[in-house]
Amino acid sequence: MTASMSGPVTGFLRESWIVFTRQLRMNLRNPAWVIIGLLQPVLYLLLFGPLLEPVISQLGGNKYTWFVPGMLVQLAIFSAFFAGFSLIGEWREGVIEAERVTPASRGALLVGRLLRDLLQFLVQAVILVVLGLVLGMDAPLGGIVAGIVITMLLGGACAAASNAFALTVKSEDTMAPVIQIVAMPVLLLSGILLPMSFGTTWLERLSEVNPVRHVVDAVRNSFFGVFDDSSTAWGVGLAVVLFVLAMWWGVSTFRKENA
Repeated sequence: MTASMSGPVTGFLRESWIVFTRQLRMNLRNPAWVIIGLLQPVLYLLLFGPLLEPVISQLGGNKYTWFVPGMLVQLAIFSAFFAGFSLIGEWREGVIEAERVTPASRGALLVGRLLRDLLQFLVQAVILVVLGLVLGMDAPLGGIVAGIVITMLLGGACAAASNAFALTVKSEDTMAPVIQIVAMPVLLLSGILLPMSFGTTWLERLSEVNPVRHVVDAVRNSFFGVFDDSSTAWGVGLAVVLFVLAMWWGVSTFRKENA
């Protein structure tokens, strides 16, 4: 049984790797992808971060240890949500259909692209964390690693959903406004810039139904070295659930006959 299972698993990994290396070569032809994706959170860190001193002092702790996790989540969401745009271009050029007529697993077509997106985020996350440390962030190494892993789960979910939605609508003109409509309230109600507890009661209650807020809390707790808090468990659990659901949607979309 083990031998019979190893064949499909090995084939899936090989096919995912082939798709990943092709996607990576396409990105490396334009190295600006790292800089462009990182520019907004870096500017927030440099220009908005110093303004948090009086705010975060009320909560206690280092302002950059509080702020960098939020910027990581913002970076993951925005980078991942726009991942589907390149897929629309590939579909229009016939690349997707050419891949679909091969024996490659439909899951591998998604996972290979997802690995590219996660690698891009990882590079950007490391740069952002290093900059935070230079500015004075105080976080344990284990907490930083755990926070990045949690954020990668959320980013992977957003990237898979973006690819699935892209293959569904097949139009940048449709996809762009929908992403903006979804992304802005999700980010504004996640507490990445300011604590939601500083807002009105109804706004804080509204933010509690936003799963991204709980993920932000979990990443933030990790950076502060807090792993035994229920909010950390909630955030990690929601990140896993979102990732599984988005992967199911993405693979299902790649399997459709009209994709």
